[in-house]
Order: sequence, then C-alpha cells, then structure tokens
Amino acid sequence: MTGKNNNPAAEALRAGKKVSCAWAQAASPITAEILAEAGFDVVLVDMEHGPGDIMTLIGQIQAMKGEKAVPFVRAPWNDLVIIKRILDAGAYGLVVPYVSTKQEAEAAVRAAKYPPEGYRGIAGSTRAAHYGCASLEYFDTANRDIVVFIQVENPEAVKNIDEILSVPGLDGIFIGPMDLATTHGYRGKPGTPAMLEIIAGLEKKILAKGKLLATISNDFDDAKAKYDRGYSMITLASDTTTLAKIAREEAEKFNNKVKGKN
Repeated sequence: MTGKNNNPAAEALRAGKKVSCAWAQAASPITAEILAEAGFDVVLVDMEHGPGDIMTLIGQIQAMKGEKAVPFVRAPWNDLVIIKRILDAGAYGLVVPYVSTKQEAEAAVRAAKYPPEGYRGIAGSTRAAHYGCASLEYFDTANRDIVVFIQVENPEAVKNIDEILSVPGLDGIFIGPMDLATTHGYRGKPGTPAMLEIIAGLEKKILAKGKLLATISNDFDDAKAKYDRGYSMITLASDTTTLAKIAREEAEKFNNKVKGKN
C-alpha cells in the first residue's frame, strides 16, 4: 500500500514501542478534546459501556482533530454493520469485545478490512474517506493503518487462545480483567491468585506469538508494571472514573478539613 501513515499509534505499536491510552466513556466531545490535548497517544471511545452512538462518536473524533491522539473505538459488539459504521466515522483502531473463538476473531478482522482481506463495505462518501475528496488514498491505506484488537473475557476464549492468535490480520489482544474474572466465578476480583495465574498464562502466549498486548490499569504504578511485562497499550485515565475519583477526593478534603471545623 502507498500513501502516508494516518495512524502514528499503529506505527509505534508495530515497531514495539509503548503507547499511552485514555478512555473516552462520557460520549462528550469536550472530554474527548481534553484527553486528546493532554497528550495521550490514543483516545479509546467506549461504545460498549458508554452511552454514545455514531453521531456522538463523530463529534468526539472531530474534537480530537489536530492533536496527536489517534481515535480508537471499543465496539458495542462483534457486528459487521456496527464495525463498518465505526470505521466509516473515522476510527483508526478497533477493540472488539467478548471474542471467544477463532471464527469470531476472523469475523472481527474481516469486518475491519476491505476486500480481498475482508468484507468491509466500501463508500467514498464517508467521513473516513474525506467525503469523496480523498477516497482512493483512504481505500489504499485503511487495511494497513487500522489496528484490530479483540478482547479476551471468558473461559472459552482462554481455552481457544492459541487458535485465536493464529488469525491473520489480528494485531493484538485486549485482556478484559473484570469480565475475565467474573466469567471465571470471581465477580469483579481480577486480583485473586487463580486469575493472576490465568492472566499470566495469556500474557506469555500472546507475547510469544508477537501480538500486541493491551489492558486497563488501576493506577500508574500498576500500568508501569504491566508495560514492563510487555504490554504495548494500557488505559491510564478515563473521562468518567478519573473525574469521579478526583471529585470524591476534593469533596472529602473539604468535608474533613473545612466543613469539619465549622
């Protein structure tokens, strides 16, 4: 393929570099803009658990324009039509949740690729194709530039991980620790010894196959330890949970140090 690389995060990831990532979960162009201006390499719009739709996604991606941050999107589900609309909106990275088998991983990759690698529908009128102004350039580079992750979140996916990792065009695995723990019987407790062992086994296999490894973090120390273990992309902040944490801390300071003295 020819043309400039429209996805510097993909270029960095595939070169073995670490990238920073932040969740955009509020479906707000304002918070997406804030995260992009903060200097993250990737802003990951959450359409699985976030309240947004395609129009709010477009607004968030537009708000990031001009910054170095690349828009990635976690899809609501492994669905051809949904994935097509996400990519047509201008996303350059895709995280597909709850993929459990090789066949499901193949379907996710094919949905993200134009023929002959996949079956993504082609249209020059979309935002991604610059509304017809640079359609051929986009068509020629999209299969290269778009990064595809699938999420491993249940025992079936763990059992099938070797087959999943054999899928051509699959860039990486996003380990979803909360769902992974819950589906193994440890609801919301990924730090239990049994889960840590399962996750360590996944990490070893994913890295051995040369695939990218991504996940979430509890704080920066947790993220740093995961980067040191070989992870390439970790979510470091969120426009919802990070704000909620800061708000609680500030309110608690007031309640303890000001209000408590009244």
